[in-house]
Amino acid sequence: MERKTVLYIAVSLDGMIAKEDGSIDWLDEFEGDNGYSDFYQTVDTVILGRSTYEHVKVLTPVFPYQDKTCYVFTGSPDSYQDEHVTFINEGARAFTARLKQEKGSNIWIAGGAELVNAFMKEDAIDEFIITVIPVVLGSGIPLFHELTNETKLRLKGTKQFGQAVQLHYVRA
Repeated sequence: MERKTVLYIAVSLDGMIAKEDGSIDWLDEFEGDNGYSDFYQTVDTVILGRSTYEHVKVLTPVFPYQDKTCYVFTGSPDSYQDEHVTFINEGARAFTARLKQEKGSNIWIAGGAELVNAFMKEDAIDEFIITVIPVVLGSGIPLFHELTNETKLRLKGTKQFGQAVQLHYVRA
């Protein structure tokens, strides 16, 4: 089985992944893991952007992805040190092409918005699993922004988790 890069993320109904201050507390209102546990078993590699990595470190006392190979994209990889992650400063397409050559499971593009947009600009995301949470934030950090290329997708499936709907797309 070929490894795939998979964006797995939750968004508000108006397309935001966080409030303007980066807060994701609005996700706490919804019960259950909305398929997260099942998805997590399908990946062995997690890719985070620097801001998301820093946010995760604040939110959780123990790094949550210790059982996975974890990479953090940052413009200054030498500024960081963490036994659980490798810091990367290179193009998304070249980096993931190398990862896909290695044996393993799928690769989770965990976010945030800057990372997702860098990967989108380089056409480096194979599948999109987006859970739409029924809340309109009105403002915040949009999942997609500043994109100049059109990306056509094909619906692979949908799932309902309580009031949330998960959309699963693959590249057309």
